[in-house]
Amino acid sequence: MKVIFFADSEDVGQRLDVFIAAEAGNISRSRAKNIIEEGGVIVDGKPVARASYLVKGGERIEVEAGEPVELDAFPQDIPVNIVYQDADLAVINKEQGMVTHPAAGSPSGTLVNALLYHIKDLSTINGVIRPGIVHRLDKDTSGLIVIAKNDAAHNSLAKQIAEKTAKRHYIALVDGNIKEDSGIIDKPIGRSKTDRKKMAVVADGRPAKTAYKVLERFGKYTLVEFELFTGRTHQIRVHGLSIHHPVVGDPVYGGSNKFGLKGQLLHAFKLEFTHPSTGERMVFEAELPEYFREVLNKLRNGAK
Repeated sequence: MKVIFFADSEDVGQRLDVFIAAEAGNISRSRAKNIIEEGGVIVDGKPVARASYLVKGGERIEVEAGEPVELDAFPQDIPVNIVYQDADLAVINKEQGMVTHPAAGSPSGTLVNALLYHIKDLSTINGVIRPGIVHRLDKDTSGLIVIAKNDAAHNSLAKQIAEKTAKRHYIALVDGNIKEDSGIIDKPIGRSKTDRKKMAVVADGRPAKTAYKVLERFGKYTLVEFELFTGRTHQIRVHGLSIHHPVVGDPVYGGSNKFGLKGQLLHAFKLEFTHPSTGERMVFEAELPEYFREVLNKLRNGAK
């Protein structure tokens, strides 16, 4: 399995094995170290065999990790909301509860399985398990995700995300009343020291930066718009918890659930990027899902 990452300015000084483990999500640091030492990593076209190589920022990092034999992605006739599609890319409005790509605990029923059925051409950069996948959304996060249909488009979109010229905006309902109308959360994120399945704000984590703006207040809850400047795993959910305002419906990171929700009220509502072929600036927006709107209506009608 070949995977390509682009290091950004906030990755400067990170060891290569640490960078790969954090970016891949499903590769341990020791496994990343072995891959590097076995010649499986190319940085800007040149093999790098030292796990201690320090990332300079701006590099194109290719990782040949080997394909997990127990996993395979196959087409499944699963409904998927294709907002836009052309020869280079597709924009999908992913529903809550759908995993982005196959993994050990979710071998089927994922967005990738649906894409393989509905879209015949997908980029091959991320191998057979993650064809077309440029960035991810958590299982219970709904909203917009861009899919690459060829490798050139994939490289362009991935570079835009790394260089922060692609913009990703989310709306969330969080617990508590955020005092400030806007602000920036700039705290490093890495694996939790107490639960390896979770992420946390940790001193030796990777830099993570999230901007927020209050949209509406409900006393015990706040409706917030978030913008990602980095794309760490569970970034908004972890950063929300770090300022004592976890996302409603998120039991993993301390969110309340008085409304009987099936997952967190976090929606990727706006996606902006430059088209890889035409150079046109493209902006897509997706309205909040019905269950999200129902909760807001209850709050506006005086629910506590």
